[in-house]
Amino acid sequence: MIRTDIINRIGREYLTSNIENDEFSYNKSLTEIGESIGDYVNSDSKKVHQYVDLRFANNRLTILVETKDNFDRWNRKEIEQQLQQYVYYENVLTGNKIIAILTNTIDDRIRVWYGDKITIDLDDYIEDERKIKTFEEYENIFFSNTNDKLKVIQNTYDLNELLHKYGINEKIRSQFVGTCLLALKNGLSYSDANLTTTQIIAGIKENLEKLLNNNLNKAIKLVLLDKNVLNSQDVKDLTDNQLKEILSNINKNILPYINAESTQGQDLLSLFFTTFNKYVGKADKNQAFTPDHITQFMCHVLDVNRHSKVLDPCCGSGSFLVRAMTEAMNDCDTKEERDNIKAHNIYGIEYEDIAFGLSTTNMLIHGDGNSNIIQGSMFDNEEWIKNANIDIVLMNPPYNATRKQSLNSYVKTWNKKITTDPSKGLHYVYYIANLLKKGKLAVLLPMQCAIGASGDVKTFKEKMLEENTLEAVFSLPSDMFYPGANAVACCMVFTLGVRHNKDFKTFFGYYKDDGFEKKKNLGRVEKYENAWKQKESEWLKLYKNKIEKIGYSVLKHVDANDEWLAEAYMETDYRNINQSDFQSVLNQYIGYIISNGGKK
Repeated sequence: MIRTDIINRIGREYLTSNIENDEFSYNKSLTEIGESIGDYVNSDSKKVHQYVDLRFANNRLTILVETKDNFDRWNRKEIEQQLQQYVYYENVLTGNKIIAILTNTIDDRIRVWYGDKITIDLDDYIEDERKIKTFEEYENIFFSNTNDKLKVIQNTYDLNELLHKYGINEKIRSQFVGTCLLALKNGLSYSDANLTTTQIIAGIKENLEKLLNNNLNKAIKLVLLDKNVLNSQDVKDLTDNQLKEILSNINKNILPYINAESTQGQDLLSLFFTTFNKYVGKADKNQAFTPDHITQFMCHVLDVNRHSKVLDPCCGSGSFLVRAMTEAMNDCDTKEERDNIKAHNIYGIEYEDIAFGLSTTNMLIHGDGNSNIIQGSMFDNEEWIKNANIDIVLMNPPYNATRKQSLNSYVKTWNKKITTDPSKGLHYVYYIANLLKKGKLAVLLPMQCAIGASGDVKTFKEKMLEENTLEAVFSLPSDMFYPGANAVACCMVFTLGVRHNKDFKTFFGYYKDDGFEKKKNLGRVEKYENAWKQKESEWLKLYKNKIEKIGYSVLKHVDANDEWLAEAYMETDYRNINQSDFQSVLNQYIGYIISNGGKK
């Protein structure tokens, strides 16, 4: 990487030099403050290095760049000593936070070190740093908000109590707090004693209009936001002081504990937003908002990365899209790559007004990315879907879709007495699979779809296997959607466009324990720190390596006549079974019998 490109990349406005050729002399700068460079050279150093190739700085951060034509050929110890000396000098000169970078001029390889105390060792650099960032991006490493999950959890609970106290209905609570957070992040003024509720709401609208500038369906999104949230009677009835108190609570107790530029910060934004989603009261109690850790697992199963083109055709609050965007951006090296993902790689469709508004707000909170979310039915947007060149589908379709929500040609085959989707969401899956004919698909479906071997469920299972391969089915926690829907779901994974070979063995995982437990007022929370991380690691290891483990997983040849779930095939580890496990399975079976009109 040549010097000019490095300077332009980091930012010429931050380049500091005190001698010719844009170089910086530490001998000169230390002398000017009455220090001797010789006092800060290690005794084992054979040479006093004083001229750093490129130095970028402001009043709190310094970036030191040393270029080599090929650092593999240079004396290793000399390179280490050289960079280390520059770090020592900079500590004396400014006391700034420091980032040290070694670059190759014959290619784009770099080595980067940063931290409170930098020790230069060519074997001990930050492996994830593969491309040079801008000065602002490096600055964010040290000086942005610090993520604090416990603070966010507790303060979100307190905020929810405040919203309840002031009469903000549960159905609009999530989008209301999301909208407030968005406006605050973008400079909303609210604390002036003379500002009224009407004026503050007008400020929020103006703020969001700027955020949605040149956005697909901008007008529709603003109208829905105005109608469903900001113009709701609950919000209009807030006194000036009540609205200011809510905004102050978010500004002081939520925003300072979330660094949205980091992956962990994106996760905390999801935690904050989805905490309120659990209570939005969707019309279909079986159409649930997917917990963030489950969306994360499904993204990891499908290996979502910076090149993925992701679609959720029933995107609800946007949880799959947010997680896919986060995972894809985490695979990026530059801001340009991340911006490209937001603008071109994330696609969503949502039918319901309230959920569509939620997905828009959710994506905006996470740094935009909502430009390719549209309102409507997936069945009416074939060309739009085809033009997106999708290769990853993540979805949680409605399990009891009405006639109006379902594919018209399929509805015409229903018995007149049938009012909701007899395929339990499978016809949504088949439709999108048949439309794309390539890529991977992961879907959450009710257990009836896995168990069912008759009627429309069986018909669509047959259709799916005629053109697609059933890679895996994961039996997920029975209370996964608590405190929202009561549905018990499984995750099915398909390779699209590849026929299911009769000799192929599908992976079935009994993934009932995700490391979470129900807690009053908090919903489902981790039993202990990193409980989910440990569980997911084991789940992915078993699946990726196709490992059969008693009590957890099994490989099995199946067709449409078979049950598609681990419980039907794997050996039971009786050492871990208890009365509650038996009762849970019994309840699921009874639910299946009832939902099928008493037919086994």
